[in-house]
Amino acid sequence: MKPDKLTMSLLLDCYGELLTEKQRDCFDLHYNQDLSLAEIAELMGTSRQGVHDAVSRAEAQLLRLEEITHCLARDRAAAEIAARLENLAAGLPEMSPQALKETAKALARLAKTLKE
Repeated sequence: MKPDKLTMSLLLDCYGELLTEKQRDCFDLHYNQDLSLAEIAELMGTSRQGVHDAVSRAEAQLLRLEEITHCLARDRAAAEIAARLENLAAGLPEMSPQALKETAKALARLAKTLKE
């Protein structure tokens, strides 16, 4: 199953420079500007099939790159860990000594996860 538009746009942000200029432009117009393939073809002076091929190749390449490097997945995991750290930090002033010890352990686990 193909990822949602937001994920595809984020993949373009991560790996877009590795696409051809035509692939990058067609992909951006389709996913970020929400233009149809026919509209892009008219705008670029090419065929709808040519735009479809460029977008399809770009999708395949971006997904393949993410499968190899996991750049987007790591960014999302880091953002999730950052949110958990913020939540833990917010509760520190009211914690008992025992709760602080447990929180310190949780922080150590999160730090280890970030290193991996």
